[in-house]
Amino acid sequence: MVASSSRYWLDGTDARMHQETSNHHWWSGPSGVREVLVVALPLVISSLSWTVMTFIDRIFLRWVSGEAMSAAFSASMVWFLILCLPLGICAYANTFVAQYFGDHQWRRIGSAVWQAIWLAVLCIPMTWLMIEWAPAIFRLADHAPTVQQHEVTYFRSIMWGGGGMLVAQAAAAFYSGRGKTLVVMWVDTAVAIVNIGLDYLWIFGHAGFPAMGVAGAGYATSVALWLKAAIYVGLLLQSRHRREFGTMQGMRWDGTLFWRLLYFGGPSGLQMLLDLVGFTAFVILVNRLGMVEAEATSMAFSVSTLAFMPIWGFGMAAGVLVGQRLGDDQPMLAARATWTTLGVALTYMAVISTCYVCVPQLFLFGFDAGNQAAPNQAQVAALATSLLRYVAAYNLLDAVLTIFVNAIKGAGDTRFVFFVSLVMGTLLAAGSWLAVEILAAEIHTCWLLITGWIWIMAAIFTARFVQGKWRNMRVIE
Repeated sequence: MVASSSRYWLDGTDARMHQETSNHHWWSGPSGVREVLVVALPLVISSLSWTVMTFIDRIFLRWVSGEAMSAAFSASMVWFLILCLPLGICAYANTFVAQYFGDHQWRRIGSAVWQAIWLAVLCIPMTWLMIEWAPAIFRLADHAPTVQQHEVTYFRSIMWGGGGMLVAQAAAAFYSGRGKTLVVMWVDTAVAIVNIGLDYLWIFGHAGFPAMGVAGAGYATSVALWLKAAIYVGLLLQSRHRREFGTMQGMRWDGTLFWRLLYFGGPSGLQMLLDLVGFTAFVILVNRLGMVEAEATSMAFSVSTLAFMPIWGFGMAAGVLVGQRLGDDQPMLAARATWTTLGVALTYMAVISTCYVCVPQLFLFGFDAGNQAAPNQAQVAALATSLLRYVAAYNLLDAVLTIFVNAIKGAGDTRFVFFVSLVMGTLLAAGSWLAVEILAAEIHTCWLLITGWIWIMAAIFTARFVQGKWRNMRVIE
């Protein structure tokens, strides 16, 4: 495994690492595979539940029309782009909870979570303001009028759930940061099922509801997000949590802790924002190449996201385990947890990448099952199949990137992450514009660009992790 083969070349600590791990079995020892899976698998399922929900949402909208599907995809990218800065800060409460938990400062956990919730509440007016700006935002994309109309409709309906997404992310940190990820799995899965049911009723108009198309898909997600927020806050305020973790007493504003959350979480949120700016620019510019390219790109990225989200779950687990081990002042075990998580993630991603190349129809079948008469269907399917080969080419490096970014963020090394994302996100956006608008490049050149971008990012963060500066970092007092 990567964990056992790579831990001996970490920043000159070979002997200590060997002594730390040689007496423990790779499966059952501290930071071994079993411990990683206990934390990671529920987060994987939780991530998958959200992704399956959005994947089915795309399939339903593809049955409505190809324009509806591609418009919802690009609109959801802009929606997430607007939310990802506060979302990244709220999610960084995970690191505070993990390090407080590892350091046995349990009464500080409730306060850390509530500071993130208050930040989420403060951002809700911003989400409402964006609803009015939707036409101006999507006019800049210069897409076809029908697509623009769908984009504005979907964006406005899903933005009502933006505040719920932020509150839910902040409150969920109470469980995920402590490694109690089964709760996160059950809540997220149940809400995803509710969302899929509402999608079916509101997109197509069943059980007496009107057929709302893309608007129905957005409203279904908004309702589901606020339901999730309500569930997490309710669980947070259980009596046993109030006693052990101060979840009621910690509801008070704590200026020092709030600004500490902003100090470390701000660069983390900016990293998400910058990465997504580059990625969103890529999607919007590629959509200008034509409807076949836009639909095929939407399909390929939807399939890619479905396979990638388990890696996001593994990345979250790496961040939690690193935070807990550093809070307990055990950097060697933090490193071992990261390498173990990477080994499991690479094994999974190798299987998925092989399937993308050998049986791509397995992943693309559902998009056309309900819309056999769609125009250009054969062209879109053929191009999407070809694009999945690019996904297979960057999948393993994407896993490396995700695990190492979350590991060093779990320590508090967020400023380096921000700086890299500032440079690389700008390069991706600029490169996409140059390729499409100046060089008039075709779709395959654009996808080579994003593949190379992921490879370079993976190399940078691998070097940063191996360097080991993160071992001496902490976010808690």
